[in-house]
Amino acid sequence: MTDFNDRERGEEAKFAHDSEMMFRITARRNRLLGEWAAELMKLSAEETDAYAKSVVQADFEEAGDEDVIRKLLGDLTSAGVETSDAKVRTALETKMVEARRALMGKA
Repeated sequence: MTDFNDRERGEEAKFAHDSEMMFRITARRNRLLGEWAAELMKLSAEETDAYAKSVVQADFEEAGDEDVIRKLLGDLTSAGVETSDAKVRTALETKMVEARRALMGKA
C-alpha cells in the first residue's frame, strides 16, 4: 500500500509543480504583452512598468484570456493605436511561447 501512497504523493507534487509553472508562465506572458502594448502606445519606461503590471492584474478578473484581450484591445483603441482582435491574439500566442522558453530555460 505504501507504493500506491508514494505514487499518489508523487502525482500530487507533479500536479502542484505543473500548476505553479503554468501560473508563472501566464504571468510572464501577460507582463510581456503589457510591454508590447505599451511600446505600441509609446509609453515611458515608468508608464510601461505600471501598465505591464496592470495587464497581469487584469488576468485575475475571470478565467481564461478574454479579460486580458479585452483590456489590451480597449487600451490600444483608446490610445489611437490601430489594432484588431487577431493581432492581439497573435501577440498573446507569441508571448506565451516566449514566456515558456524563458521560464523553462531557468527550470
